[in-house]
Amino acid sequence: MLDPLLRPAIDRSLSAVAVKAVKLGATATGVTIAGFGIGVLAMGALALDAPIVALVLILINRLFDGLDGAVARIDGATDLGGYYDIVFDFIVYSGLVFAFALGRPETALAAAFLIFSFVGTGTSFLAYAILAQKHGVATEKRGSKAFYYLGGLTEGTETVMMFIAICLFPDAFVWIAIVFGAACWLTTTSRIMIARSTFGQRAPAG
Repeated sequence: MLDPLLRPAIDRSLSAVAVKAVKLGATATGVTIAGFGIGVLAMGALALDAPIVALVLILINRLFDGLDGAVARIDGATDLGGYYDIVFDFIVYSGLVFAFALGRPETALAAAFLIFSFVGTGTSFLAYAILAQKHGVATEKRGSKAFYYLGGLTEGTETVMMFIAICLFPDAFVWIAIVFGAACWLTTTSRIMIARSTFGQRAPAG
């Protein structure tokens, strides 16, 4: 929901950093992989019940997630890079929740519900992207992407805010997970309805 509002400012801020990174030899895929490694470290911090350390690592991971796109716009994007970007994002998102439950087993049920909710948003997002490619539907509301980004109530910005909240207020994890999980299902439902409206009577392009 907030991504389209914040994206222009984020892209402008990261562009200057990306120029310097490319001059130092960075590639978009390399930034993506490095960011994934930092995300894995954040999982470890949560599994060890060190939420503040995890928060710092999560913020760095998200910085790298934005930087790889900025580098790609300068150095050239690849399909494989786009694939890595989305796969690693989904692994980190669900992995952070799983790791939190490892560190605090009493939250396991709420963590399971939240990961279940991520499945709904993730599959509705990717399935729409596949059909959008097939039907020639395109948008750049969320910047230049490797494939169609369908919006919703819970997007990247809201998810990062959720992770910040659980790191700062870990004792409130159960309630945060329930509320955010419910919002994820509203997003999933809205995406299903959009897909029905967009593709229900539409013939493939060409």
